[in-house]
Amino acid sequence: MAKEKVLLAYSGGLDTSVILKWLTLKGYEVVAYVANVGQDSDWDNIKEKAYKSGACEVIIDDLREEFVKDFVFPAVSFNALYEGRYYLGTSLARPVIAKGMVEAARKTGCSYFAHGATGKGNDQVRFELTAAALAPDLKVIAPWRDEEFFTVIKGRKEAMEFAAKYDIPVKATVSKPWSSDDNALHISFEAGILEDPAVCPPDDMFEYSKSPKAAPDKAEVIEIEFDKGIAVKLNGETLSPYNMLIALNKLGGENGIGRVDMVESRYVGMKSRGVYETPGAAIIMAAHRDLEGLTLDGSVLNLKETLMPRFAALVYNGYWFSHEMDCMRAMLDKSQEYVTGKVKLELYKGNVTCIGRSSDYSLYNMAVASMEDDGGAYNQSDATGFIRLHSLPLKMHASRKK
Repeated sequence: MAKEKVLLAYSGGLDTSVILKWLTLKGYEVVAYVANVGQDSDWDNIKEKAYKSGACEVIIDDLREEFVKDFVFPAVSFNALYEGRYYLGTSLARPVIAKGMVEAARKTGCSYFAHGATGKGNDQVRFELTAAALAPDLKVIAPWRDEEFFTVIKGRKEAMEFAAKYDIPVKATVSKPWSSDDNALHISFEAGILEDPAVCPPDDMFEYSKSPKAAPDKAEVIEIEFDKGIAVKLNGETLSPYNMLIALNKLGGENGIGRVDMVESRYVGMKSRGVYETPGAAIIMAAHRDLEGLTLDGSVLNLKETLMPRFAALVYNGYWFSHEMDCMRAMLDKSQEYVTGKVKLELYKGNVTCIGRSSDYSLYNMAVASMEDDGGAYNQSDATGFIRLHSLPLKMHASRKK
């Protein structure tokens, strides 16, 4: 009887390396799916490790441009921050990876979809909601929720022991037990000593950015050009979405930009502490928000600001491929029709300051806004009736006070 085939989201890290071996020991034929979303990885080493652990096939899928173009940039155009601070680096990567997994499962004849997300985290939801939306017939294997797996491997300590037993090299060590996950948008850190929210992250943990204290003492000035809300040129040079983000990651990292240390609300109900480095997105979003101030009507800005937390929550909670998100994306596309222009920024010791902006679609009229003689562009006496009408409800309310 032929073995059942499982497509496993494989990173070569601690959890997925252990799970790959465990699945083969359970008798499954495992296809290891490796998504390249811009992380710093030794692809040959990952492939070798997967085969050594028993994979029947290894797929390395280059999703870098798709990830930034179709997932990161729309979120940046929405100015999306979860709970006001998190740039959604991991949240945005999961749907593009899961989409690639579904496509690979179809091509390789896999009937199972497996991942290494724990039962305490958000990623299990993101992977499985995407699979449900795109391929509801695929069966899911989530080992961290499997009692047989969990009785043997209760946490990272046991996972490291299992890896050592089967000679699987892993990045995590006892001296540095935190977990990291990186892609073109960010790198995140959690677990280990970081589980105590009062503990300050060690300086040697950070990988994408200098400490603001160690950043250059001279400000760096750059210019980003946007076309319908999408960053297309950096200092006059046209760049693809992925290359734009990578270039800004480097500039931001050198200037100590994009570090976030926060306690957030996981979708599964608990609070968790995450430390993030997201230098490029911090720069693009600052520039984009500034350009919207020049090109969008105030009511449209207000509408976007009102909807942004909901958009961010949909991304964070795993609903990228939902009807509600489709509606959000349609509104976003409409709102960005005139968000075209240039923004000049100053990068200095962890700060991003917009110092100039211009657009052929600007709603700013210097004659109307000027505090000098405007030559009749604006009749100030018109404000009298405006104020009288808007003050009427206040006067009516005041008249009934006891």
